[in-house]
Formats: sequence, C-alpha cells, structure tokens
Amino acid sequence: MILKRNNNKAYLSNHLIELRNRVIYFFLFFIFSFFFSYLFVEDIFSFVTKPIIESISYKENNRLIYTGLAEAFFSYLKLSLITALIISSPFLIYQIWAFVAPGLLNKEKKIIFPFIFLVPIMFISGFIFLYYFVIPIAWDFFTAFDTSGSEKNFRLELEPKINEYISLTVKLAFAFGLAFQLPTAIFLLTILGITSPRDLEKKRRYVIVIIFLVSALITPPDIISQIGLAIPIILIYEISIFISKFFEKKKK
Repeated sequence: MILKRNNNKAYLSNHLIELRNRVIYFFLFFIFSFFFSYLFVEDIFSFVTKPIIESISYKENNRLIYTGLAEAFFSYLKLSLITALIISSPFLIYQIWAFVAPGLLNKEKKIIFPFIFLVPIMFISGFIFLYYFVIPIAWDFFTAFDTSGSEKNFRLELEPKINEYISLTVKLAFAFGLAFQLPTAIFLLTILGITSPRDLEKKRRYVIVIIFLVSALITPPDIISQIGLAIPIILIYEISIFISKFFEKKKK
C-alpha cells in the first residue's frame, strides 16, 4: 500500500515537473518572440495601418497621431506583445499536445490531432478575410464622414489616434479569428457524435439569430463590422453542415 502511494506521488511529481518545464519553454519562447517583434515593430505597424492610410489618402496629411507623451511607445509595446502571442501560439499548442498526448488513446489522438492544425488555420483565415475584405469597406465608410476638404461652414476632420486604431484592429482580428472557429467546433461535435448535420439544419434559424447577436457584441457598434462578421459566419455554418454530412457518411 505504501509502495503504491509512493509510486502515485512519484508519477504526479514527474507530471508537475514536466508541466513546469513546458511552461518555462513557452515563456522563454514568448520573450524571444516579443523582442524579435519589437525589432520589426515599425514594419508591423506599417502593415497594420496600411488600410487606414489608404482610406485617408485623400487628405494632404494622411497620418496617425498620438496625444499622450508615452502613447506611441506603449502602442508599439502592445503591438509587439500581440505579435509575439501570435508567433508563439503554435509553440504553445505543441507544448499542450506534447503534455497531453501520452495519456490519450490512439483513437483519441487521431480525433484531436487534425484540430491542432485546423484551429490556427481558421484563425488566420479569419484575419485574412478581415484585413483584405472587411476593413477596407469599413474604413472607407467611416472616413466618408470627414468633411475637412469641403467648403461647408461646419467641418469634421478625422485624425486617427495610434492607440485607438490598434486596439480596434486587434479587437476585430480576435473577433473574426474566434468566429472562424465555428467549423472547427462543428466538425469536432459531429465526430464525437454530440450533434449531427440534421440537428444543425433544424436549428439553423436560431443559430443565425445567435450569430448576429454575437457579432453585435464582439464587434464595434457599427453595422458594417457586424454584417461583415455575421454573413461569412453564416456561409461558413452552411459549408460546415455540408462537410459534416461527408464526415458522417464516412464514419458510417
């Protein structure tokens, strides 16, 4: 009995040591990614701000401003941290998988392993869709309220702030990245037998309402961003149902 208890303690101790080591590995990799990102922060900033610069190209001074003394510095830090998080996220997923995988059955490994690649791919797809399709339309819509070049007595002039612009872009990026995980969740639930394509079709109306509600909550309060997120997610939902039917047939 004592020997068994000691073995259990040793087993738990080994797991805790392994967990600690993997957390340290990730932390070191994250720090390296942060400093690496900060070295190229101006290039990253140029990439992130390219859409707004193009949208305000009609202005003589198409620029972004900062009104606080340290605002630009902290904006660069924020951008570097977010970039480091994106760079190190695949390494984090690998560390989690390496820690959990030994305790899984082969059948469970086969189910989970494809999602290790599917999750980041869908997140990146969400960001690409946002950056190249939604943001240009949304920014053009917002900048249309700028009347600084008109001859009216009352004029509105847009001067985007660095911190506010980065925060808005990051919120949208995470919103679209998370929303594009819907197919991943549907595939997993279908494979596990928790839901079926028939159930998904029956609940379509409710899902569409929920998608619009969630889009309104996680995006800025403008109709362009909300529709820009909701419509592709609805399309993805329909595609997911179609692909789920294929998985269900293959499973049978």
